[in-house]
Amino acid sequence: MRELINKLWERNPISWPQYFFPTYHVQYQYIVVGSEDPVFAVAGEDVILPCSVKPNISVVDMRVEWFRLDLKYLQVHLYEDFENSNMEQIQSYRGRTELIQPELQRGNASLKLSTVRVSDEGLYKCLIKSKSWYDDTTVDVRVERSPPVITVDGFDHSGGIHLQCESEGWYPEPDLEWLDSKGVSLSSETIETHRNIDRFSVKHTITVHHSVGKIHCRIKLKHHMLEALIITSSKY
Repeated sequence: MRELINKLWERNPISWPQYFFPTYHVQYQYIVVGSEDPVFAVAGEDVILPCSVKPNISVVDMRVEWFRLDLKYLQVHLYEDFENSNMEQIQSYRGRTELIQPELQRGNASLKLSTVRVSDEGLYKCLIKSKSWYDDTTVDVRVERSPPVITVDGFDHSGGIHLQCESEGWYPEPDLEWLDSKGVSLSSETIETHRNIDRFSVKHTITVHHSVGKIHCRIKLKHHMLEALIITSSKY
């Protein structure tokens, strides 16, 4: 064998190595990323649960599975063999889950969840598996239960109107502010915050003396915002 190698090397020392070193097809390894922060959803609306691979390689020919960690790993959505396969999907998710097909080519396996329900709140796992590798990420979904509600809480002797704005079901604690019709911030007179397990309820009050005007109550948490409006009038 050594003699054969020497002869080949003497004949063609440049091309010789290609006969003895096989070519390997490299299978890329990847990591699956989601969201470090909770994903907030509003009941009745749609929400995107983020999940993608880094680097951004195609996952079209991979298995993508979404399931609930807090519900004994029950299946929320399954994509494999180039198609959706939801025979074992949780009944309450039927017709409400979707992967954006063109995005799979770019490594994006985010799940669109339509018509969010309060019961959708929980921990979701996104698992992406190729023939030789897999990784997963966890997404924490929080569903807001209560948009802000403004109520009239009485009147004072000078004609002022006492307004109260409250909202429940937030985490972490949100910011609440009053705004007039021009968008100018108004100071709350009283502020109450209550915590129930991992949920915050907030209630602010204010007295307005405008004869006619729009008063907004706005609740903000990071990039999410909900708002209520009341029109005050001298008829009160």
